[in-house]
Amino acid sequence: MRNRLMVFCSILFVCPGFALAQGLNTGAIDQVLGHSGQKTGDVYRVGLPRTDLHVELAGVALKPGLALGSWAAFSGTDADCTVMGDLVLTQSEIGPVMGKLRTAEFQITAVHNHLLNETPHVMYMHYMGHGNAQKLAQSLHDALAESKTPLTSGPPAQETPAAPFVKTIEGVLGSQGRWAGGVLAYGIPRKEPITENGMTLNGAQGVAESINFQDAGRGNVATTGDFVLTAQEVNPVISALEEHQIQVTALHNHMLTEEPRLFFMHFWGVGTPESLSAGIKAALSKIAVK
Repeated sequence: MRNRLMVFCSILFVCPGFALAQGLNTGAIDQVLGHSGQKTGDVYRVGLPRTDLHVELAGVALKPGLALGSWAAFSGTDADCTVMGDLVLTQSEIGPVMGKLRTAEFQITAVHNHLLNETPHVMYMHYMGHGNAQKLAQSLHDALAESKTPLTSGPPAQETPAAPFVKTIEGVLGSQGRWAGGVLAYGIPRKEPITENGMTLNGAQGVAESINFQDAGRGNVATTGDFVLTAQEVNPVISALEEHQIQVTALHNHMLTEEPRLFFMHFWGVGTPESLSAGIKAALSKIAVK
């Protein structure tokens, strides 16, 4: 017993990250941000949906889970934490939110569109911060207070049964997605490890192929999301999407020092569940995913 204790203590001394899961006080983060999150491996991700925004595109009212979900992913310990994420903002909110984040020494890693021709127009700000976990959460809260992002979660909505299109799409893609808030969501990890500043990232930190579907009326669905691509994959994926009438709406970076270098391709399509899922499947066939 004594030998086991000595080995355990040695592991903690040599590898302080060994106690990572116990080192992040997620309850304190929830309290500061006003929302609860979900643990994926060693990453704690908090969703901050823009339920205050009413955005339409091509006659489709976008659900928050489709394309209006700000988020923050925390990893590490309370004393030595990294947070990264993506904020959905109106144009007038960008300057005030960015100013607060920079004052708190957050890095801004990208600001850009994800969609085209939506009303009202929304932008997306990617960021990264490092330090004490509760201080990071408080700085993020203070920055979001410069926007109209809801900072308290409402009562949990009663989940509706999965829409009929879900079975069709899951059949074409050959895998089960996550149904929540009227949106079928996929997060498909890439095959190779991805690092940022020497830290290995997981899908909850925004490096999974993100694909969402929602009902668009008259038997159609809408799809959007982003493909996480290496340079060699970019144009084959564009061709696959174009062949299935899925529009590429943006191509850009989300991070600054990731390895391998990645490009994020956003897309939009409205059509039958069969045609859109076939297009997504064709695009995924060009990507090195697990």
